Amino acid sequence: MGFIIWLVVGGVVGWIASLIMQRDAQQGIFLNVIVGIVGAFLGGLLISPLIGVATINQGISIPSILVSLGGAVILLAIINFFTRGRAR
Repeated sequence: MGFIIWLVVGGVVGWIASLIMQRDAQQGIFLNVIVGIVGAFLGGLLISPLIGVATINQGISIPSILVSLGGAVILLAIINFFTRGRAR
């Protein structure tokens, strides 16, 4: 059941992050899910210990989703930094 929750929350978080970073037109649902899952992982590693919020693995709550969203936005910012100026 945890894997399905990762996919659903990852898809929603990845989609919202792609809207924030204005990359939604370049990504499909598969990349949104990947960005959401990897972003949640990054958020859990980087942001969660700094502010003391639980991650998605420890329970779904508004703060844990915001931590995942922050990680996904950071991931897309890094991707934008490296792909800036290239043909898309």
